Amino acid sequence: MTGYTIKNVTLADLKTLQEISRETFKATFDPYTQPDDMEKFLQEGYSDKKLTAEINNPDSHFFFLMVGEAVAGYLKVNVGRAQTESLRPNALEVERIYLRAKFQHQGLGLVLIKLAEKIARQEQKDYMWLGVYEHNLVAQKFYAKDGFKRVSQHVYQVGTDPQVDYLLVKKL
Repeated sequence: MTGYTIKNVTLADLKTLQEISRETFKATFDPYTQPDDMEKFLQEGYSDKKLTAEINNPDSHFFFLMVGEAVAGYLKVNVGRAQTESLRPNALEVERIYLRAKFQHQGLGLVLIKLAEKIARQEQKDYMWLGVYEHNLVAQKFYAKDGFKRVSQHVYQVGTDPQVDYLLVKKL
């Protein structure tokens, strides 16, 4: 595994966060999404206004995964009202684990999911949960290996495209 450090994301990091969000979302979901829907989602979902609100939300936390001076990816976790759903009581949501393509398959995704679990345990949460795209089989396998179980699903709107995410839960 590559040497790395973890850095808290602040408003000063907004443009880097936006760049990584758009780059990694597009790389992962482009094969499944119409160009117009992708463009609309990338502009709205990662707008300055939306990301600023997310960074400023006291129930959300972003962490950059640094490899040397490079931002390899990031983790976003939510508790309380910041969670996108109320899936389990006393839970932490892993909303995003985004890794740039050149940093994938190096064990860094595991670093981020274990960071989320460490935070959940420090905050004495009983569960961790997340949503994963129904066609993202690599991610589903990764989460299953870490003890997540599918309990439900919901629609994740990408432009005009209602995509299905499986909801996975891990008991801590």
